[in-house]
Amino acid sequence: MSVDAKALDGRRIVGRGGQGLARVAVVVRAGAAPLWWCGVFAAGVGVLVPGLTGRRIGVMAGAALFIVAATVVAYWRRKRYAALVRSAARAGKHDVLQDRAVTVRNWRRGHRWWLVLAFVAALGSSFAVPAAGGMLLAGAGVGLWLKAGWLGRRERAEEALIWVRVDWLGRRAGAPVGKPVKACRATGVAAGDAAPGGARRR
Repeated sequence: MSVDAKALDGRRIVGRGGQGLARVAVVVRAGAAPLWWCGVFAAGVGVLVPGLTGRRIGVMAGAALFIVAATVVAYWRRKRYAALVRSAARAGKHDVLQDRAVTVRNWRRGHRWWLVLAFVAALGSSFAVPAAGGMLLAGAGVGLWLKAGWLGRRERAEEALIWVRVDWLGRRAGAPVGKPVKACRATGVAAGDAAPGGARRR
């Protein structure tokens, strides 16, 4: 069962025993586009500022930060993700599957001020090292896309989509492997409105 409910918060559904579930890959993927575009815009503006180091050094440093950020984010806590995927129990028939759009919206609402602060910091850093801060943010966004892609390959291999209880995602709706998460649940690959990896179904 899939719903587009703004108020869906994972609380137990009275009299039915189900839980609100969000796709793990969608939660991971939700921050990729905002970080990428914030980073690209900040880097584009930042490259116009000579900065203390000069543009050439700034862009070279930014390229290194981009690669490091993408790699670190893509591999961060993979063992934890893999362990939860392997131990995922089958979702119950009364569990409610949260729509992709709702999961993405909840993540972005919960992180909007963090994104604003990161963007401002990236712009400010351009006065010292042009474009480097923006490229760091963009690299983090790419890392999230890579992690979501890796999860998608695991889901295809297991022929199961992986879900987490909405009320375990934390206040900002963005911690799919945080401490409150005790286990994940699995459904068939046709469940929900997002493909393996969290992208929209075509």
